[in-house]
Amino acid sequence: MAKGDSSQFVNNEKFTERKFYWQDGYSAFSNSRTQIDAVVKYIMNQKQHHTKKTFREEYLDILRHYAVEYDEKYIFHDLLDG
Repeated sequence: MAKGDSSQFVNNEKFTERKFYWQDGYSAFSNSRTQIDAVVKYIMNQKQHHTKKTFREEYLDILRHYAVEYDEKYIFHDLLDG
């Protein structure tokens, strides 16, 4: 439901030039209200942050930290690390 509803919303609002769709594998994370300031700070400093650690490296760290099982074929590759 979340994938279908979000895809429809993104496409209806024309947030992308091409049709938006979810890939076969995906993940979603949530944060509590108490983490809002930290999340905003992270977003504001993302470009600088990812000069030290790629998105893929950070993503894998999160999966390992929370002992999430994953299939390597669904993990982001260098194309998305920028």
